[in-house]
Amino acid sequence: MTGNLEGKVAIIYGGSGSIGSAVARAFAREGAQLFLVGRSRPRLEAVATDIESAGGSVDIAQLDVLDQASVEAHSRAAAKHAGGIDIAVNAISIPHDQGTLLADLSAEEFLRPIEGFLLAQFLTTKAAAPHMGGTRPGVILSLSEPGARLAMPGILGHAAAAAAKEAMVRALAAELAPKRIRVIGIRPHAIADAPAAGSFTSDVFAPLAACSGQDIATFLAEGPAQSTLLKRLPLLSEVAETAAFLASDRSGVMTGTTVNITAGAVVD
Repeated sequence: MTGNLEGKVAIIYGGSGSIGSAVARAFAREGAQLFLVGRSRPRLEAVATDIESAGGSVDIAQLDVLDQASVEAHSRAAAKHAGGIDIAVNAISIPHDQGTLLADLSAEEFLRPIEGFLLAQFLTTKAAAPHMGGTRPGVILSLSEPGARLAMPGILGHAAAAAAKEAMVRALAAELAPKRIRVIGIRPHAIADAPAAGSFTSDVFAPLAACSGQDIATFLAEGPAQSTLLKRLPLLSEVAETAAFLASDRSGVMTGTTVNITAGAVVD
């Protein structure tokens, strides 16, 4: 039996991160040919070793996704090598503040996630889209966060960035549909096993956990997890399996939407 992504070519931006690497492993298991982009070459190499040892095909590139020339050169090279691109995943993480109220929030802290997340989504989409669609339909996946829908203090820049990313998904879906490119967002919550995998989640939650005298895993289990309807947080494997489904032809009528996998932290 062949995988659901057999013969597909996928670029994963943020492939060295905990979410991006989990998605990469799921895609490889489903038969995709992978191009992983990330900031950490040692982590990219570790992911590639896992995938290759399981018989998968993977190429890695260490580059900054906020460098437009580098991102576009990489996508051109990947498309030339593989004959095109079928899937692009934006799993980029940008450091951002959570917990600082308006009175103490600087303009720089407010703008950091807005500028970083939106520019990354813009540049990666702009780089991949010309090599997708037409006779080989394309899929662009972008990660969001529950802050897009939450009403709570201390997440001003983060919430604005998340909401804007989901707005970009809708706008890009409308623009790229004539080229047979689907655009879908994925909205997980804080991920239970991401800190142990080296996620940037630890940078976000470490100060809050320290204030309560807890380690991050305990903080997540006793804090964010208890605010969900299911009283738990999503796992990396669940995010990866969702991405694999959305990238496949099995979700061929889905576009212009953000899939909610927050365990009920927000409801649509």
